Amino acid sequence: MASDMQTKHRVMIQGPTTLAALLSSLQMGFRTLAIEKRSSEVWQVLGAAKAEFTKYGQVWEKLGKQLDTARRTVDEAGKRTRAVTRKLRDVEMLEGPEASDLIDLVLGEDEDQELGSSVAAE
Repeated sequence: MASDMQTKHRVMIQGPTTLAALLSSLQMGFRTLAIEKRSSEVWQVLGAAKAEFTKYGQVWEKLGKQLDTARRTVDEAGKRTRAVTRKLRDVEMLEGPEASDLIDLVLGEDEDQELGSSVAAE
């Protein structure tokens, strides 16, 4: 009779011993649903973090290429410096006031030429 009533009215008849088990089961089901919902949120956050980390990796890769280019430029400047040094090896070095006077003379001529060309352009 009780099973007919349960089937007909779609209810569950509970007593004091089975009610606690039913409530515990329902509570566990709701907890599972909440965990599933939170887990999908966690996956979304992880997906966003993965996308950002990919961009972060690309920035490091770009920086590495730029540093590599700078290193090659420094190496090339070093090669050019060594080449000029080899060419100038046998040239006599001027020291002291003679060198300063000569540089001042050369720089003074360059400034005069710049002034003359800017005056001619006006």
